[in-house]
Amino acid sequence: MKNVADGLSLRLPYRSPFAVDTLLSFLSARALPGVEEVRDRTYRRSVRTTGGGASVIALSPDDAAEQVTMELSVDHPSDPDGFVHDARRAFDLDADPIAIDTALARDPKLAPSVRRIPGMRVPGTFDAFELIVRAISGQQVSVSGARTSLTRFAARFGTPLDPPDGEITRLFPSAERVAEIAPEALEMPRGRAEATRRVAELVAEGKLDLSGGTSREDALRALGDVRGIGPWTLAYVAMRALGDPDAFMRGDLGVRKGFEALGLLSTGNEILERAEEWRPWRAYAVMHLWHVQG
Repeated sequence: MKNVADGLSLRLPYRSPFAVDTLLSFLSARALPGVEEVRDRTYRRSVRTTGGGASVIALSPDDAAEQVTMELSVDHPSDPDGFVHDARRAFDLDADPIAIDTALARDPKLAPSVRRIPGMRVPGTFDAFELIVRAISGQQVSVSGARTSLTRFAARFGTPLDPPDGEITRLFPSAERVAEIAPEALEMPRGRAEATRRVAELVAEGKLDLSGGTSREDALRALGDVRGIGPWTLAYVAMRALGDPDAFMRGDLGVRKGFEALGLLSTGNEILERAEEWRPWRAYAVMHLWHVQG
């Protein structure tokens, strides 16, 4: 750890291989202007600090050193370990790529993708509530469509940074902020708006713990009780917000197209049966399936 001119810099090691360009491409396609950006192999975004403040965090991989440089725009964060934890989760730096690749490569259909992209990671999140909102907004719409609606949502309800940091100008709306907004004002289809508002209320009231203070199963059970939250959304949240390496999105269109691209039968039963071979790393298999289907 070291202080730099206008903030704090830390180096986060990881185990190679690391398919960093694939991860950055994934994040770039979903980046919300004003909240986050990917530029020059660096991921930058706004983050909340303890006490309700704001900072900008930047993650820059160094392939030769097998580490990611993390820079914060505040020089004395009250919880540096929390930011380290979130950064490692966001880039999946604690993954064991050799074990994962070895297991997935046993499937002759998936093996070519594993060879082409060794060290696939599952992108995590700095904000579990934000990830749930993204999942709800992404129900049955394209990545670009979800990005457009979420960008509008963040611009309208997010907290502006004062001053802005380059292209990073605001925080994603907090659960407390969204809980105060009437569903009809969220500019979403009614069902998604009501689900978003209800999740915000549960998080704001402490009834839905996404911080790791409760078990993954309990968090998913509470989330699954919300009307409008189905298996696809729960699996996406488990995969990207709760760090479940075996989360699997059976009904996902991209998964089905990935099966077809690999020359596999893509009905529900065939998908589940094949996916059993990928346990306990099915979330990483999903990333490969999304990639092979383009």
